[in-house]
Amino acid sequence: MDAHSMMMKRLAVVFGLACGITFSLGSRAQQADGPRYMNGTSLIRPTDYREWTFLSSGLGMTYEPPGSSSPASPSFGNVFVNPSSSRSFMQTGRWPDGTVFILEIRKSNSEASINKAGRFQTDLVSIEAEVKDSRFPDGWAFFLFGAAPSMRSAAEPLSGDRVTSCVECHTKNTAVERTFVQFYPTLLDVARQKGTLKPGF
Repeated sequence: MDAHSMMMKRLAVVFGLACGITFSLGSRAQQADGPRYMNGTSLIRPTDYREWTFLSSGLGMTYEPPGSSSPASPSFGNVFVNPSSSRSFMQTGRWPDGTVFILEIRKSNSEASINKAGRFQTDLVSIEAEVKDSRFPDGWAFFLFGAAPSMRSAAEPLSGDRVTSCVECHTKNTAVERTFVQFYPTLLDVARQKGTLKPGF
């Protein structure tokens, strides 16, 4: 083998190793913001979720029928998703395994400082999570971390009647898979473009 052939072979090996390392690091980075569990199934509450991708905020949203009494101070519901899953959805219109949604509930107020109208967010009330993970029987799991300020640092997936009602609602009423993309305007456009909306949306 001449010197040129040997050099080309070495370059090919180095290039192959570099590609392998890059792919490995990329895969790890993609999973770094996914769900973390204690004892296999207890979801550890993400402490940095407010640095994740913000999807939308709703004020006073409810599943109750029209005419039901509404609280004098409606709550805000803020929805966040882990960044790697957000990037994947933007490319495919679908949620990858390892997607974590956080629903943050906060109180609202209208009287403070210079504010004269409208409502703004105040104290944290509770945090909920929805996770897409093929290790769970249904492929999705729901978690409640309790009320602030004493909410749990880890939560077991909902079970029994509580999870049944979640699954039924998220199966019947969501626009993409088990998620309320119809309330996330930028993602709704993506789902339309990718053709991943459920019939009726």
